[in-house]
Amino acid sequence: MATQKLYAGVKLRETRARLGLTQKAFADRLGVSLPYLNQMENNHRPVSAAVVLGLAGEFGLDVTELSAGDAERLVSDMREALADPVFADGAPPLADLRLAASNAPALARSFLELHRAYRQAHERLASLDEALGRETGQTVVSPWEEVRDFFHYCDNYIDAVDRAAERFSCPDGKRLDPILRATEALAARGVKVQFSDISALRERSADTIRISSHAGRPTQAFQLLHQVALITQNELLEATLDLARFQSDTARAIAKIGLANYFAGAALLPYRAFLEAAQETRHDLERLADRFGASIEQIAHRLSTLQRPGAKGIPFFFVRVDQAGTITKRHSATRLQFARFGGACPLWNVHQAFETPTKFLRQLAETPDGVRYLCLARDVSKPGGSFTAPVRRYAICLGCEVSHARGVVYADDMELTNPRAYQPIGISCRICERKECHQRSVPPLERRLAVDPDRRGLLPYDIA
Repeated sequence: MATQKLYAGVKLRETRARLGLTQKAFADRLGVSLPYLNQMENNHRPVSAAVVLGLAGEFGLDVTELSAGDAERLVSDMREALADPVFADGAPPLADLRLAASNAPALARSFLELHRAYRQAHERLASLDEALGRETGQTVVSPWEEVRDFFHYCDNYIDAVDRAAERFSCPDGKRLDPILRATEALAARGVKVQFSDISALRERSADTIRISSHAGRPTQAFQLLHQVALITQNELLEATLDLARFQSDTARAIAKIGLANYFAGAALLPYRAFLEAAQETRHDLERLADRFGASIEQIAHRLSTLQRPGAKGIPFFFVRVDQAGTITKRHSATRLQFARFGGACPLWNVHQAFETPTKFLRQLAETPDGVRYLCLARDVSKPGGSFTAPVRRYAICLGCEVSHARGVVYADDMELTNPRAYQPIGISCRICERKECHQRSVPPLERRLAVDPDRRGLLPYDIA
């Protein structure tokens, strides 16, 4: 495969503005001409290797930030939005979408918000929602989706919260028992901790937090650390929320829970200690779960957040799906993006995990853009704590690009260099360009169809 050229004009302009340099001064320090810098900043030329080295050597820039996933995320999200039938007559080509994502990311995000508002208004009308009778015809962005996009475009890494969690769990540089540490911190604030026979995972009154005695120890630790975040880190959480500028109080409230959960996960698995252990074990989820007293899902989720500038881990994606195939969690530090609406590709091994409880399933997969991934899937069950309580079943998938697979124990003995070993997968049928997929549910919106009543292949139509 040909090496993909790096267009990072927006990042270059942002870096120059942050340093307070004129274009001429910036070009001089990078050792390039002013016209050449101007062309790179406007994405008329790719960033050269010499400029990448100059940015690292002259300014100490983490050059991985130049290829951060924002542009790819925006392209993927726009393609999915443009797969809406309302755009059927004139969806722009992929090249135009890439230009918009690279040169005008704010405009691309505004387009996505406009489409989201349209889709929600359409759904209200279709279901005769009570919102139809509101006095103002103004559409309201779903708070849940607004918060999801906040974490999505942060690469699921919140630096200030992550570092605060690490300081909390390792006050002297050494990791402490998370339940004992949390209990002591809460006691210092006048809050008692009780482990009780309750149906909820946790309940809180004015001066007491009750944790379910039926929950596993990783869950108990997480729930306590969540309360530590709300009680001892409230100013930090509120400041982070102020910067996010959510559109509604509901979105802000949901995001605060998300940030408290982030703190809890980062405190349970502190960054530097966890990164070192992950590299040492070659990302063996079971060994890491045993070492840190965490669940497999907590370990997999945390691996997808190791994107601290200057100390990044392998870029992983993490996804959780329910038994209906609906994505309930999705985070990606890779180029792989997930469908914003609907389920995941049925050819992905995450769906098969329900059929093989407690077993890890490995898969080599290739997306339509030619990028290849190592995927690891497993089912996870969450017991309700009693005979009458329901058991919640999910499947999780963790993966990385094959260029990083040698650092992952699950890649051992796999034919990474054999093209035939890779299963073709997609994101969403409406934007997937594969012609011969036996699991396709709907035709791709950007392709013409030919229907022959005298011939039936894999599909009842041919894709031009």
